[in-house]
Amino acid sequence: MPVVPVTTLDDPRLADYAHATDVALKNSHRAAPGREHGLYLAESLLVLERALRAGHVPRSVLALGSSETEALEALAASGHPGVPVFVGPDALLAELTGYTLHRGLIASMHRPALVPPVELLSGARRVVVIENVADPTNVGAIFRSAGAIGADAVLVTPRCSDPFYRRAIRVSMGTVLQVPWTRAPEWPELRPLLQGAGFHVAALALTPDAVSLRDFERRVPERVALVLGAEGTGLTDEAIAAADTVVQIPMLHGIDSLNVAAASAVAMWAVSG
Repeated sequence: MPVVPVTTLDDPRLADYAHATDVALKNSHRAAPGREHGLYLAESLLVLERALRAGHVPRSVLALGSSETEALEALAASGHPGVPVFVGPDALLAELTGYTLHRGLIASMHRPALVPPVELLSGARRVVVIENVADPTNVGAIFRSAGAIGADAVLVTPRCSDPFYRRAIRVSMGTVLQVPWTRAPEWPELRPLLQGAGFHVAALALTPDAVSLRDFERRVPERVALVLGAEGTGLTDEAIAAADTVVQIPMLHGIDSLNVAAASAVAMWAVSG
């Protein structure tokens, strides 16, 4: 198994970790062959194992000395024994990445191809649509709730933060790599796609005609697409117009809404059946 001691930062194979931004990794396919859909970084053994179980292909692993064996075992068990594992002292790896590897290792992974939305909707009963949520922390938290409570798929709109961003993966505890997801088209195309697949579109928003989540959960349709909006501004007018029902979570003490990640957990639990 190819363990590569890191004694200098001159090895070009370390470039994936050299203060690389999520955007640069995503767009790396434009500058180099063999990265058809770009790259992302998986932090910690747990996230690496979940990525490997999902069928994602590793490019390399960067590990502190104590995590070398775990990385090698995970790669071998998933059928990737030839992937290089770079091992070095904490200070040198921190100089390379710009931060300390508190979780022991980080892996450079090839991004998988995203499937068409219609493939995810086939056979699904509960779908989450994340519209324009900009904070990757919230995106990751929504995915964690989706995975824990049982959403079958997640659709993210074109202006939503990328679920493969490192912070989203970290906050989701790797759930982003487990729950099927893809990019959705804009509402003029998305609405007929959802309704044609038999989904009742339920949008979480504070509108005068919104029904209580308590009432909605008493008569939850067979197939529900739960739409969650951006922090602060909430759902767009297009999303609300596309909804079959607008739903709000009952609040006390003059509070009108929850953080979108918290609201996603409450709403998904209510419609989980």
